[in-house]
Amino acid sequence: MRREDLRNIAIIAHVDHGKTTLVDQMLKQSGTFRENQEVADRVMDSNDLERERGITILAKNTAVYYKNTKINIIDTPGHADFGGEVERVLKMVDGVLLLVDAAEGTMPQTRFVLQKALSLGHKVVVVVNKIDRPDARIDEVIDEVLELLIDLGADDDQLNSPVLFCSGREGTASLSPQGPHENMIPLFDAILEYIDCPEVDEEAPSQILISSIDYNEYVGRICIGRIERGALRKNQDVTVCHYHNSHEPYKAKIVNLYSIEGLGRSPIEEAKAGEIVCLSGIAEVNIGDTLCHPEFVEPLPFVKISEPTVEMTFSVNNSPFAGREGKFVTSRHLRDRLQRELLKDVSLRVTETDTTEAFKVAGRGEMHLSILIETMRREGYEFGVGAPQVLFKEIDGVQHEPVETLVCDVPNDYVGAVMEKIGSRKGELVQMNPQGDTRMRVEYTVPSRGLFGYRNEFLTDTRGEGIMSTIFAGYVPYKGDIQTRNTGSLVAFETGEAVTYGLFNAQDRGALFITPGTKVYEGMVVGQSPKAEDINVNVCKKKHVTNMRASGSDEAMRLVPPRQMSLEACIEFIADDEMIEVTPKSLRIRKVILDNQLRAKSMSKKNK
Repeated sequence: MRREDLRNIAIIAHVDHGKTTLVDQMLKQSGTFRENQEVADRVMDSNDLERERGITILAKNTAVYYKNTKINIIDTPGHADFGGEVERVLKMVDGVLLLVDAAEGTMPQTRFVLQKALSLGHKVVVVVNKIDRPDARIDEVIDEVLELLIDLGADDDQLNSPVLFCSGREGTASLSPQGPHENMIPLFDAILEYIDCPEVDEEAPSQILISSIDYNEYVGRICIGRIERGALRKNQDVTVCHYHNSHEPYKAKIVNLYSIEGLGRSPIEEAKAGEIVCLSGIAEVNIGDTLCHPEFVEPLPFVKISEPTVEMTFSVNNSPFAGREGKFVTSRHLRDRLQRELLKDVSLRVTETDTTEAFKVAGRGEMHLSILIETMRREGYEFGVGAPQVLFKEIDGVQHEPVETLVCDVPNDYVGAVMEKIGSRKGELVQMNPQGDTRMRVEYTVPSRGLFGYRNEFLTDTRGEGIMSTIFAGYVPYKGDIQTRNTGSLVAFETGEAVTYGLFNAQDRGALFITPGTKVYEGMVVGQSPKAEDINVNVCKKKHVTNMRASGSDEAMRLVPPRQMSLEACIEFIADDEMIEVTPKSLRIRKVILDNQLRAKSMSKKNK
């Protein structure tokens, strides 16, 4: 049976190509909101971190109605680090809107998500967005998309994908770059005409694959998935099973059933095959599980999620200031929180270490792990984080390391500086393409560890005008040592409170991270040294008081404003012998060995 009244689509694209803004307009023009209702921009980016950073982190479901047809829309992240979110939600849909920026064209994440969609046989509607940009190059971008489809082995239907020209900001779509540009109706029509409706068997035994997990304090775990066959009812008994036998099948009961309507969820009594629904009442269900009719237990295969490539050590905070600012500080709190995150994030891996106070947490990239760290500190957790390490693999007896495809879009004047830096990090040039008269797009294959700490350098080298993006490309044989940091640290000599006199003397040694009044402890990193070795500085040193003082001499001490270190900047900065102390109120960089003498002995042994 064909469900002509239903379409399930995902919107996929590279970061910042306008997915969430386009969904805003689809919601507004489909009549989801009241005429006098105030609606925030990027309404789908619902959590604080997403709104602050202007990026989508979690895939989210919404639904609109057009011509008596319900269109379930999934807004997906564009960052490669959150690719696991995209991979799993593609199992819920029958087609995708591929969004491409009219100026930037196809980018690494465009290739990644499109490859996943094509492998599942999904139909594609190509949307060239931001056509109102002054630097738009629409014809070239269409050629790039076609080349990409051919390169990825698209079939005839996928190669004949319709192309629409949109401005998400203005809320217009058209079948031609020349217009007319009036509203989003051409896009809605293309979805109904080209995206397949679900073909289902409503009389068969019920079966639903869980592709996403949400959590609510009142009802507990909420599962989101698409009903593959049959129908689901409130208070129905089901059997929970897994395709790869990760647990024994067990019986459970659906307590509540919800339909997705606009930005909310509406309680319903029954839902039929083809629909995307939310359900609650099953405590132990995980992503990838199948809920079946008890008499027909047939688990569905789940998409294989790409393996993590970067690992960091999360440990209990053992600094002199431990326990002062956090609410959850013990190893039990840390373990429970990380295990909870595993339920929602299929790309994350958590393993125990030799000690009960530390855990190895592996993810898809530095941003993937930094979002987890930031989320945990906002919830009141206090812990320590080690320097990121790549995960090596042994293939046929040879050690292999992960490499990434790096695409840099930079002004012509700064191409030389960028190429020099990437070359020193073992990057291999793949291609160079001029982007107009003033910019150049450079594509490299770079070891993942070679990119640690590079983003800030890149922005400095390009005077903030460069754009860089990366995506995991595979594993290659180990490429040898890479020197990613050639500067040292300014390390606090004693515990106390930083004062102007001590900081004034220390700022001649390098760039400071702290201000007067900051409490420091021995072994805490308070700045960056331009030299390769670390320098101990006494920022707590006060001026000797004598009865001979010159009027106004203290006022002459002018401090250079300190460098503000965000979480990402801290992760990029730290060396292997350093870690970050993360608390709800502070971020402190510190040495793993705090005692100056013990650290010096350790370094001398290492050098021998």
